[in-house]
Amino acid sequence: MPQIKTILVTGGAGFVGSHLCETLATNSNHKVYSLDNYFTGSKDNHVPGVTYIEGATADIDKLIDFTPDTIYHLGEYSRVEQSFEDIEKVWQYNKDGIFAVLQFCRKTGAKIIYAGSSTKFGDGGLSRNQSPYGWTKASNTELVVNYGNWFSLSYAITYFYNVYGPGEIATGKYATLIGIYSECIKKNQPLPVVLPGTQRRNFTHVTDIISGLMMVAERGYGDEFGIGNEESYSILEVAEMLDSPIKFISERRGNRMSAEVLTDKTKALGWRAERALIDYLKSIRI
Repeated sequence: MPQIKTILVTGGAGFVGSHLCETLATNSNHKVYSLDNYFTGSKDNHVPGVTYIEGATADIDKLIDFTPDTIYHLGEYSRVEQSFEDIEKVWQYNKDGIFAVLQFCRKTGAKIIYAGSSTKFGDGGLSRNQSPYGWTKASNTELVVNYGNWFSLSYAITYFYNVYGPGEIATGKYATLIGIYSECIKKNQPLPVVLPGTQRRNFTHVTDIISGLMMVAERGYGDEFGIGNEESYSILEVAEMLDSPIKFISERRGNRMSAEVLTDKTKALGWRAERALIDYLKSIRI
């Protein structure tokens, strides 16, 4: 008889986390829990078969009274430009949070799947220090590796590349690019392009992110499991593919120009990006 696996997803009510929870919950051998502070997550993202716990990852030891087999740690602050004005939140969610989660993993023996950021590899490695967000995410990956070495912690570190798809935030301060463009098209508004417009991104559909995450959780150990579509587009190219009016807006701090895509280790597990950005953009235009 298959063994029941207990899984905790931090940030399980967020964009990526809710898709992960939904997929995990389809397996009857999974007991799935979400821990979320609902900073950018939403109760509208709740899915059947998941137990939702509200609270901060910094308080994980107080809030979680069971022993997970696996912890997907997605619940961190995840915006570049906004992180300059939100630096207290960035520290609380990303630094206090990772320390508490790693200590909890030490205590319980859970394997941690850490969601790193591709900003670590941006502009030849320079972008890791170009924003509070970039630095916390890059330094957190080093801390996870060190915990593995110091305390024999079981871990795997993934790196997301510009995730898009159904359910992404489309309005407000924390909206993402494809979400913003989708909303602009609905409202017949021009598409904003941050100067210079030549900055390139490896847009990766959320279902490809989820399949990669689950493969890494099952069979991956160590660092540098990139989950990203190798095809890159400039921000201007994306806007032009939507065939709508464009407005240029001023350059923003921390905005990298490119990022190296490291997918060799993930591909060795059998992962491939299956979805193309251009197909999703066509669906937005309909």
